[in-house]
Amino acid sequence: MIDIAYAMAPSAQGGGQQSPWGTFIMLGMIFAIFYFLLIRPQQKRQKQHREMLSNLKKGDTVVTSGGLIGRITGMTDSVITLEVAERIRLKVMRSHISNVTSESLLGPPDRRGSRKKAKEEGEG
Repeated sequence: MIDIAYAMAPSAQGGGQQSPWGTFIMLGMIFAIFYFLLIRPQQKRQKQHREMLSNLKKGDTVVTSGGLIGRITGMTDSVITLEVAERIRLKVMRSHISNVTSESLLGPPDRRGSRKKAKEEGEG
């Protein structure tokens, strides 16, 4: 029984405690890696998003986080009114705007109306 207790005890040759400085240095290196690989890039993205939201203006074409594409027709501090089709307007929270995009995604407004278009396609 005593032999087992001696076997479980730390040996005096190489099993001593490490210095606390080595542990602090390793923790500091791990924090630095996390900062440069995870925290800093996320802060940069948040800053760019805040700048993009502050530079929005009427007439910009935007994409929401839900995937809607629309042209800004009205704005307040927290709500943006988007025109997604002719005379169809939606109110969206400003924070849910994910991207300002080019005009080509929305396309030119269709002035003829969907009933006339469907009628013409049925005849031809």
